[in-house]
Amino acid sequence: MTVSAPVLPTTGRLRPLSLADVRITGGFWGRGQDVNARATLGHCLRWMGREGWLDNFRAAAGGRIARDRRGREFADSEAYKLLEAAAWERARPGGVPPADAAGVAALVAAAQEPDGYLGTAFGRAGQAPRYSDLEWGHELYCAGHLIQAGVAQARSGGGPLVGVARRLADHVCDTFGADAPGPGLCGHPEIEPALVELARETGEQRYLDQAALFLDRRGHGALRRAEFGAGYFQDDVPLRAATVFRGHAVRALYLAAGAVDVAVETGDDELLAAVVRQWEATVARRTYLTGGMGSHHLDESFGEDFQLPPDRSYCETCAGVASVMLAWRLLLATGQPRFADLAERTLFNVVAASPAEDGRSFFYTNTLHRRGRSTVPDPEAASPRAASGLRAPWFAVSCCPTNVARLLASLGGYLATTDETGVQLHQYADAELTAALPDGRRLRLRVATGYPVDGTVSVQVTEAPGGPVTLSLRVPEWARAGAVLTAPDGAGRPVAPGVAAVTREFRPGDEVRLALPMAPRWVAPDPRIDAVRGTLAVERGPLVLCAESVDLPPGHEVDALRVDPRVPPADENGRVVVRAELAGAADLAWPYPPHQGPDAPRAPAEDGFRAVLVPYHSWANRGPSTMRVWLPARDPDRGGTRCVSGTEEGTAEGDAARS
Repeated sequence: MTVSAPVLPTTGRLRPLSLADVRITGGFWGRGQDVNARATLGHCLRWMGREGWLDNFRAAAGGRIARDRRGREFADSEAYKLLEAAAWERARPGGVPPADAAGVAALVAAAQEPDGYLGTAFGRAGQAPRYSDLEWGHELYCAGHLIQAGVAQARSGGGPLVGVARRLADHVCDTFGADAPGPGLCGHPEIEPALVELARETGEQRYLDQAALFLDRRGHGALRRAEFGAGYFQDDVPLRAATVFRGHAVRALYLAAGAVDVAVETGDDELLAAVVRQWEATVARRTYLTGGMGSHHLDESFGEDFQLPPDRSYCETCAGVASVMLAWRLLLATGQPRFADLAERTLFNVVAASPAEDGRSFFYTNTLHRRGRSTVPDPEAASPRAASGLRAPWFAVSCCPTNVARLLASLGGYLATTDETGVQLHQYADAELTAALPDGRRLRLRVATGYPVDGTVSVQVTEAPGGPVTLSLRVPEWARAGAVLTAPDGAGRPVAPGVAAVTREFRPGDEVRLALPMAPRWVAPDPRIDAVRGTLAVERGPLVLCAESVDLPPGHEVDALRVDPRVPPADENGRVVVRAELAGAADLAWPYPPHQGPDAPRAPAEDGFRAVLVPYHSWANRGPSTMRVWLPARDPDRGGTRCVSGTEEGTAEGDAARS
């Protein structure tokens, strides 16, 4: 039986469910999948058509590509990602793949050359030779996305890209194998996880060997030096010796995903441990509150440790998608819930933030602080990729919309897993699941929840396997107190962050219920993050909240807000509010006056009021606005270093635990 899932390790701690066995039935992610299927996929295909990116395949097959090609050198990959998304749509119950996806796949197949090479930017008459610009040409990067689309078709009923992918992979192995002249590798990692997944699908060892070879070649200065340095390509330090993710964020995360895949399939515990160490250091020192990664605009890269400015956060949407891909692989390999915690944070606060409510415009970058109001993007023109004030319908570099599309289409495959003991739920959504256990038994579940607004997750057994089985639910790290798990017999018990499990012989109708504490809470930054020292943020459940100017009194912007850390955030009739004031904004002749001390009179401020906060993922859906996540605390120098839920923290022990 074909298992339709984006990642299918042959070994590991946990085993993913097939998309065909998971139906997201409604709620937050149900709406997201519906908008993706009915709006985003078609929107992306129409834009690729109008920009000429699909015609590139016709021009290549027709011998006129040197004259007629349009788009950047990596434009082919966007068609491949949309075809992957279409395949996952076909695989998921109730999915709605775009009607013209088959025609696009046929266009792609017709452009493949007899030796298996496929690409429209290099190699034909009038173009630069194949693989003449491995640093920036993205040929192997594009090949990786085509291979992933072929694997998706193979796991969702077949299609022309299955054979195309194998021929292309054979060509790559012939060209870049161990006997090839020179240590060839791509400036943009991506083909590594694709080759491993094709090896898993076909059983062909050479694809796995080639992925491992690409990993071993990186880190030895094989690529020509770029203006950003070898670290931009992760070509400065061998993968096993690196201590943290660095350089271009998307490249780094795709490379790490491929490394986990190779480590799992080859039993290379040393390689897996190296990636885990790098992930831990990156999460502790180079990750934004939203889960976003990447703080440099110029090179789309990670900054140095604790270099996390909110108003200059890049947090590319593709990096968010890649982070989820990596976290999922690490979860499958280790079974550790902390990886699902980061995936949840990133899904709700980066991936969900990118598409507009109608699914037809997107954020490329995800700032945590918008100081000025943007002009409305031209709905008929592609926008600069770093514009972040309002979502744009398309970009000259439109990697993010298609990446979100393929992740949302396959999201059902990221909810649950099985092992020898039973079933594990990692992400919460209204869903119906059928889990085939390793011993051949079957457990069917119905999940009902209002998550992330409501914290109750009800899991009802609709078909029991007979005999004892363990049902495990993840308790998020943020639920540090107040989470309660109720077993089918009605007995409730408090549970700590990690995994809460019930082991018993289930019967149809049995219900396990997890209640998570959803009161909004203050969170404080590590004091080493200079850019947000003296500020606080608010979270509610898995959601990061923000202040948006449309919710302030007329004439005010979010930078005038000062919150009162002594008063906990409150949930008032479904709205989260904080006690705040609007500080005076009169200019000084010189913006650096003498320090007055904590007891000096403050600048005039308006009377305190209840400032409304909204989920970060929803901002900029109500027109141009200013926005910020980290809110300056009133009198931050008086009485302590940080305040969380109205209590003083900041001890050496507390800082050590957070670092």
